[in-house]
Amino acid sequence: MERVLSGMRPTGRLHLGNYLGALRNWVALQDKGYQCFYFIADWHALTTEYADPTRVAEYSYEVALDWLAAGLDPERSVLFLQSKLLEHAELHVLLSMITPVSWLERNPTYKEIRQELKDRDLATYGFLGYPVLQAADILIYKAHYVPVGVDQLPHLELTREIARRFNYLYGDLFPEPKPKLTEIPRVPGVDGRKMSKSYDNAIYLADSPQEVWEKIRPMVTDVQRMRRTDPGDPEKCPVFDLHRAFTPQEDREEIIQGCKTAGIGCIDCKRVLYGHLMETLGPIHERRKGLEVQPQKVRNIILDGSRKARDEASRTMEYVRKAIKLWPL
Repeated sequence: MERVLSGMRPTGRLHLGNYLGALRNWVALQDKGYQCFYFIADWHALTTEYADPTRVAEYSYEVALDWLAAGLDPERSVLFLQSKLLEHAELHVLLSMITPVSWLERNPTYKEIRQELKDRDLATYGFLGYPVLQAADILIYKAHYVPVGVDQLPHLELTREIARRFNYLYGDLFPEPKPKLTEIPRVPGVDGRKMSKSYDNAIYLADSPQEVWEKIRPMVTDVQRMRRTDPGDPEKCPVFDLHRAFTPQEDREEIIQGCKTAGIGCIDCKRVLYGHLMETLGPIHERRKGLEVQPQKVRNIILDGSRKARDEASRTMEYVRKAIKLWPL
């Protein structure tokens, strides 16, 4: 079976952007029969949250809830916590010995995130070297594919370069993981900007039906449509971006026609969106409520997945130590 690996940083509850950009595709890959490894990247969260890590554990639990509620199946996917596997850290150390600093400094997101998070001191090795840890996360499972968007291809290419360098120095051990490209739709927040926890404009998978409607109802629409009788342009409306993701084509065509001719008002358009959105979010919310009263079950699923992951990681590290010719005491 071909193996897929990916992870998420637990820096908050998951929202529609996380679902459409990654989680929905993860479930689809599981359903297509890939051998899937998905991990909660709590060490990666510390690269930016190290000064105040108090909520990383809480968010790790929240991520696990959202994964299970969205349809990831522990019988078909290995779900685990990064920090439970010290093998990741060991491979990270060994790969850091062979990774040129210049490779890390050219990482396109290194400067971008430092600019975006100016309020935090990110002049740390952990932040500079996180791509090496990311490479260890992927290579230790000898993953064939990593689901990524086009903008993340440079990250994966760095992992491939590190794999090539290791194989050149120590022998052919690691396969070079290939990207499994996923289309990441533009997911607007309720204020029209990109949906983000930091903007406080997100619709969360944990939101109740009432909370979802209370967020959609005042959502920003086409700013040129000032009155009910004004025609609108769906291409300029953030609400229509969500219609693209959740509303069937036939109903979307009616929305387009009604908007352009002022045949429907914005609140009517939002009611249609809400109905289709809840067809997806409703079952997720109900499954999540059932899991919330069984925290030990959720913990056991992640512990069991971590044990399964350790079996694979330990096997790989045996080969790595032999390849590097460390003293086998």
